Parts: sequence; C-alpha cells; structure tokens
Amino acid sequence: MSGHRIPAGIVNARAAKFSLVRHPPSPELRPYVDHHWVLRWDLRGRPGEEQAVLPNLAVNVTFFRLAAGAFGPGKRPFRYLVEGTDHGIGVRFRPGAFRAFLGGPVSMISGGSVPLTDLFPGAGGVTESVRNATDDFEMVRAAEELLLAKRPVLTAAAVTAIEAVETIAAEPSITRVAELSSRTGLSQRSLQRLFAEHVGTAPKWAIQVYRLNEAAARIAAEERPDYAELAFTLGYSDQAHFTRDFRSVTGWAPTEYARLNRVQEQESRRERFPGGRLV
Repeated sequence: MSGHRIPAGIVNARAAKFSLVRHPPSPELRPYVDHHWVLRWDLRGRPGEEQAVLPNLAVNVTFFRLAAGAFGPGKRPFRYLVEGTDHGIGVRFRPGAFRAFLGGPVSMISGGSVPLTDLFPGAGGVTESVRNATDDFEMVRAAEELLLAKRPVLTAAAVTAIEAVETIAAEPSITRVAELSSRTGLSQRSLQRLFAEHVGTAPKWAIQVYRLNEAAARIAAEERPDYAELAFTLGYSDQAHFTRDFRSVTGWAPTEYARLNRVQEQESRRERFPGGRLV
C-alpha cells in the first residue's frame, strides 16, 4: 500500500556489488505479493563478498542457483555470499499472505526455509527457466506462472493479519502491542495467535522490525547520526534502550552499524576509483 514502510534492510546498499531492480506483481498476485526483486552480479576475477540483509517480516520465495526456496522471517540478518556470476529473482510476499501457500503456520519456517519443490510442483523447471532468461520480464513471468498455478484463497484470518501488519507499517507511532491491540480491536492474546499462524513472528517483534529497520536506514544515510535524537523520534525513553533493541534486531550496535556502512562504502569507492581514476 502506498506510503507504508517496507523494510529494505540491505546492509550498505550503496556499496553492494550487485544490481537490484524491483518489479510490481500482476493484478492477480497483488493480494499476496509486495513486489518481485531481480539481482544480477558479475564478480569473475574478483573476490566474493558476503552480503547481509536485516531481518524483516516478509517470506521471500527465491529462484537462484544456490538459494531456491521459501525463506521465512528471521531474527538474525540473512547472509549470502555474492561471488562469481549469477542472476535470479525473488518474490517478496506481503507479511501474513504466505500461510495460504505454505499450508501450515508460518512460524514453521520462521528463521528457516523450505525447498521450493516441497511447495510447488514444477519449481525445478522454473528455476532453470530463470537461469536461462534473457531479461527481467522472462524471470517475472516464470515465477508468476508457478504461483498462479497454486493461487489459494486468502482466509478472513489471513486478511486480518495482513491488515494488522500494514497498520504497523503505516503508523510509526505504534510502539507497543497494547497500542496495536487498541488500533485493531483485537486482544493481545488474539494478536499473538494470529501473528504466529500467519506472520511467523510475535507482534512485539513485528513492531521492533519496522522501528529498527527505519533506524538503520537513517543511520546509513546520515553522515553524523544523532543517536539520542533518533531514539527519541522512534519513541524510546532513553538511548540505552534503543541501543539494546537495535542490537537485538540488526546484530550491531548503532555506532557499529554506522561504521560498517562507512567502511564498506569507502572500500567500494577505492575499488571503483583506484588512485582517483575511473576504471
């Protein structure tokens, strides 16, 4: 939905050694999918690099040579070694929508994954089609045909879960489960059950993910982040509490995260412009 926060979470995207393009889903898949994302890289003759992505609530279905599966929401950064040359596509589901495809509680794959062939007949052929694709359109079409062949009906509970997450995404002022309960009209216990079944995380964690992904984006974008001001803006009573929560979601303290982004960006610039010259 327009204006809602969608955590991107790529650590130091400005220095990444791949290209990333996002594509909207077809109208038939909009109830389920936020967007498709296509990655390409060519590091032949150069060292590989580990890329980290901060935790988020989305289930991502991916079609890559070394990562073909449905990856659930996690509590640790997702890490992937970018090396050699490759391309592929991922489908980012709206939090709450993948339960219909999974056939079980999303908490089953929280912090883990399931092979595509366990969920979608013919997934192996689609992964091969993606590898042989000459453009983004072919990859998107192959992935969507697979999903549309199984497209289930969203239950009322799934719609409620999707709307609850989108309430968090649209309203940064929601910082506690009690506030989400008041806003949605659902009891805190009902929210706990709903999120475990359809989102794969607790509602408290869902709120934290949006708050701290927003903080990470600001820290990465600002030359000299004001951590006390940022903590206040995000609704924290003190900077120490903010620092603890930031570390719990991202794996780094705010100052460490800022330094990581600056160092990687400087290294990327030196690689692209050794001695100040374009190569």
